[in-house]
Amino acid sequence: MVGLESGLIQRSADTTAAVPQTKLLIVDDVEQNIVALEALLQRPDVEILRASSGSEALELLLGNDVALSLIDVQMPDMDGFELAELMRGSPRTRHVPIIFLTATDRNAMRTFRGYEAGAVDFLYKPFDPHILRSKVDVFVQLQAQKLQLAQQLDAWQQIVRTNEIFTAVLGHDLRNPLAAVLASAELLSHLAGDDKRLLTAAQRIHASGTRMARMIDQVLDVARVRSGQLTLAPTPTDAQLLCRGIITEFEAVGGQAALRLTASGDTMLVADGDRLAQVLSNLVGNAIRHGDRNEPITVEIDGTHRHAVQIAVSNGGMVDPAIRDTLFRPFSGLSQNEVARGSDRGLGLGLYIAQELVNAHGGRIELYSSITEGTTFMITLPRRPPPA
Repeated sequence: MVGLESGLIQRSADTTAAVPQTKLLIVDDVEQNIVALEALLQRPDVEILRASSGSEALELLLGNDVALSLIDVQMPDMDGFELAELMRGSPRTRHVPIIFLTATDRNAMRTFRGYEAGAVDFLYKPFDPHILRSKVDVFVQLQAQKLQLAQQLDAWQQIVRTNEIFTAVLGHDLRNPLAAVLASAELLSHLAGDDKRLLTAAQRIHASGTRMARMIDQVLDVARVRSGQLTLAPTPTDAQLLCRGIITEFEAVGGQAALRLTASGDTMLVADGDRLAQVLSNLVGNAIRHGDRNEPITVEIDGTHRHAVQIAVSNGGMVDPAIRDTLFRPFSGLSQNEVARGSDRGLGLGLYIAQELVNAHGGRIELYSSITEGTTFMITLPRRPPPA
């Protein structure tokens, strides 16, 4: 997925490099004035649209995305103010900036009427060409930025659509054959009888398949998080029962440090029990794999607070200070080669997903680690999650 997303991002960068010409509209009933303005404003990244009347200008505005309109005030049939009012009355043209140009004497009422009609500026002829060019440049740059943002948005929408397809492939096309592999491994275990070699092979197949299923689930969760599709199903949940179930599952496997559970106060809260179990399973599993095997692993639930429940998972040993800042990032602790080929340690997504799940509940997860006190991951969850 990383390679896929980076490729699409690169493609979006290539797309935004070719920005189309910015369109300017000049409206004047005198041909010489249009020619003079066109010569002043012409440049490679600008396309000049010409109109000699208000009706002709409206036709051009309806068919083109215009960054700025330069409109002469005094025109027959429809003057510049009337044209501006019609532009402001149409959803297609109401946001097009207008600079009025006029050769009449300076008049405060006329200037006020121009701004009232929606003008961003009002210039009297003869005007300084440098001033006009500078003003126009601002709108040309704004339009170029607007087009770039639109192209980037389109590229990201393509990434999201690809992400959805990728999620569907993982969720269906990979899970189904993997389920068949796991079922076959279980059948092989039953048929192995006293054949230890066959039994060992079946157990390895099942263990590898289970690990792959877990990795697929993690990648699916990351895809949901990044596309904003992670949803919760909160119900009344007893944190103590949930933690006891997780500990029982790990104790059934055996061969690890002692697991202890303590609880105080009211341990009930409204949460997505399955997602919270996923978080706790990850933290307890990490404590077993990375903690001091001579020290017990403790899960402490503090339900004495009125509005929150805290769950602390602690183990002996200290987290390496060099990786603390990146511990909750996806693929943390893995090199690029390990991510690309798959590491025996997993994908480095567990803590990232755990943090996102806790955040989705409106809570937080914190790390405390030292040589003397060991390592503790502290989860603080509100009694009720925030509204979706």
